[in-house]
Amino acid sequence: MALLKGNLHTHTHLSDGLFSPEAVIARYRQLGYDFLAITDHDDRIGEDYWQRIPRGDGDPLVFVGVEIDYQPLGQHVGEIRGDRERLYVLNHPARYRLSVEDTLRRIALLKGNGLPVHAVEVTDTGLYKAEYDVEAIGLPKVATDDAHREPHFGRAWIEVDAPRDRDAILRAIKAGDFRLGFSRAD
Repeated sequence: MALLKGNLHTHTHLSDGLFSPEAVIARYRQLGYDFLAITDHDDRIGEDYWQRIPRGDGDPLVFVGVEIDYQPLGQHVGEIRGDRERLYVLNHPARYRLSVEDTLRRIALLKGNGLPVHAVEVTDTGLYKAEYDVEAIGLPKVATDDAHREPHFGRAWIEVDAPRDRDAILRAIKAGDFRLGFSRAD
């Protein structure tokens, strides 16, 4: 089975990105992605958000998600929805300048308040942050580009060992059955 290249964190003009959902999907198709999660900010989207994300023709496979602004921490958590499965990712701890210990405390607090966390980003706008790619954080580590505009698109991704099915992809990520990918430095 070929590895599937995908991004779990990107934005459109429905929140703070520059491009329409259709343009974002077309950009990732051009970059050769097999799947894409659109995760606009929950505090900036309208009630019709879920209907405005086109599921497309499967090229790439589109996941609808949202970036949750978890208060009182102000911590962003990505929620990616499959057909039945959901994946929750602690987004960009580097942006908050969290230590590994602070990251672990936030994960515990989120889980304790009923928000599962299945993975942690080791990137900030697609740039690798090695300090979070450590065994002490006992969750799968994902790379995303968190694209809002050019030149963010295609900076970082994951390659998943799974069938081309939304739920199978999310289960593989939870199990750590993927590898990280990065473009050459800007």
